[in-house]
Amino acid sequence: MEYNKRIADMTPGDAVEGFYLLKAAAIKTSTSGSQYLNAVLSDVSGSIETKVWNYPGPLGAADEGKIVKIRGTVASFRGAPQLSVERIRLAQEQDPYDLSALIPAAPIDAEEMLRSAEALVASLQDDDYRAICTEMLARHLDAFRSIPAAKSVHHSFLNGLLMHTGNMMKIADFLAELYADTVDRDLLLAGTFLHDFAKVEEFSFSELGLVTEYSTKGRLLGHLAMGAQEIAEIAKEKEIPEEKSVLLQHMILSHHGEPEFGAAVRPQCAESELLALIDLIDSRMEIYRETFASVPAGKFSQRVFALDKMIYHH
Repeated sequence: MEYNKRIADMTPGDAVEGFYLLKAAAIKTSTSGSQYLNAVLSDVSGSIETKVWNYPGPLGAADEGKIVKIRGTVASFRGAPQLSVERIRLAQEQDPYDLSALIPAAPIDAEEMLRSAEALVASLQDDDYRAICTEMLARHLDAFRSIPAAKSVHHSFLNGLLMHTGNMMKIADFLAELYADTVDRDLLLAGTFLHDFAKVEEFSFSELGLVTEYSTKGRLLGHLAMGAQEIAEIAKEKEIPEEKSVLLQHMILSHHGEPEFGAAVRPQCAESELLALIDLIDSRMEIYRETFASVPAGKFSQRVFALDKMIYHH
């Protein structure tokens, strides 16, 4: 029996016991009619599909984002490790576990990334775009620097939104110079900075700061609509020209590129076209980075849901 074994080091046949993050959980019914817990456990090294057979509760979806103690055996299912758990319970206050080994955080210097983003905002020549960015940051600074950028898929760890936005702003700054005869740098950087701020309201968070589910407003409106609304409010308060307000709202509403990927409208200016592409670049490269962490060099991954394909770690 190995205690607190890193998930990335688990191999079929291992007997394990210890504390892990309950990343996802749902009570399901098997073909024989018995209930079981279908879950994903994680630590900073990775995640593993988990089953607790003949288990009607009490743990379930409401406990996602909490720490649990488990005892089980690692098996293999369709070529991937799967944990079959015999015992599971919520961690208790007196339990000896190390949060830093369980809660994933962005592999960045968060303060340096924040300073970099703030410096790019300060470099905007347009007073109106800079004023909107500065106001939005003042309203949401603590959340912007700490929350994940997603529930899953990419940057779903602490400081994830800061990492995602900071990376995108660096790309945007480079492309604005490369295409200076076509692109308004101030509009591109402002839209890039603001594009995901409404995720603060789109998600619900666990006491550990991880995303557990979408909020009611998040489900009914989504971060594109909510982000555009807040930009419109700030622009009205600051008496910013309507065209600038509308352009920034368009950047937010179109940054998913196509309606099939969640965009409210398709990009219709050079800056919104670039923003959608920059968002795609950074999110996809993060998916590759996270996948490579559990794929040995020279091997293909399992099918990556977000990419709809296997990827090769050369």
